[in-house]
Amino acid sequence: WCRFVFDACKDLTLIILMVAAAISLTLGMATEGVKEGWYEGGSIFLAVFLVILVTATSDYRQSLQFQHLNEEKQNIQVEVLRGGKRFRTSIFDLVVGDVVPLNIGDQVPADGILISGHSLAIDESSMTGESKTVHKDQKAPFLMSGCKVADGYGSMLVTGVGINTEWGQLMANLSEDNGEETPLQVRLNGVATFIGMVGLSVAGVVLGVLAIRYFTGHTKNPDGTVQFRAGTTGLKQGFMGAIRILTIAVTIVVVAVPEGLPLAVTLTLAYSMRKMMLDKALVRRLSSCETMGSATTICSDKTGTLTLNKMTVVEAHFIGTRLDPCDD
Repeated sequence: WCRFVFDACKDLTLIILMVAAAISLTLGMATEGVKEGWYEGGSIFLAVFLVILVTATSDYRQSLQFQHLNEEKQNIQVEVLRGGKRFRTSIFDLVVGDVVPLNIGDQVPADGILISGHSLAIDESSMTGESKTVHKDQKAPFLMSGCKVADGYGSMLVTGVGINTEWGQLMANLSEDNGEETPLQVRLNGVATFIGMVGLSVAGVVLGVLAIRYFTGHTKNPDGTVQFRAGTTGLKQGFMGAIRILTIAVTIVVVAVPEGLPLAVTLTLAYSMRKMMLDKALVRRLSSCETMGSATTICSDKTGTLTLNKMTVVEAHFIGTRLDPCDD
């Protein structure tokens, strides 16, 4: 849960709001006292806290459910020959050296080598994307986990389990988070940056104008007296006047950044997630809802493999010599 909280805190809008809240809280308590000065900064901190709490809790609960469902789905019971004894065990308890019998409809539980068999045909579409079955014999004995037995029967010797299988390596690469921002995050960060720059610019102009007016004696009290006179106004009084001007500038920045926007977006996505769960669609992360909502066209070929439709040079050979690297 703490990791999800940390991930939620990385949002640019929330970072800007936290900095603005800290400055607002400090200046508010310095100018208006502890009892009255904490309202503005405290309310922003509360809004940020709610956003982080809702995002982290939703992502954490969905992650737990996703993990539980995955474990239930993948916990297949297989027959295994180990130490001369035949018994049934979970696919998670297989070790290298086990002998596993395979029949039609079985899933290959781990990477291995075919020991014996008859007319064994394997559907490797989950690994290669090709729907054509591959026949296995002594010339082509290698079996990959995650594939299905389409025909025949046989026995395999387990040579790799877990992350050390071809399927495990593929899933490890797919599950890596590349840190890419979702379309909504990009737009929100752009809005936050733009508003922040405009707010800072206006605050800077206001700060400069008010400071010049104050220190040149043009700023007056409600009763008409001048607030600052060079040589006669005390140091403490002059300092407090400067703090009031700085507070006005900071208030402009704080008011410019909409603290309710991240909360509104988070609550909307959380509501979308709950609605999708009612339709039996489990979403692992909040941001996935709006990512899928932003998709306009999904292109797939007949095997359901998502591709970029771009050819890429993997290896280059010139008169028997392998070119490395082959970027050019």
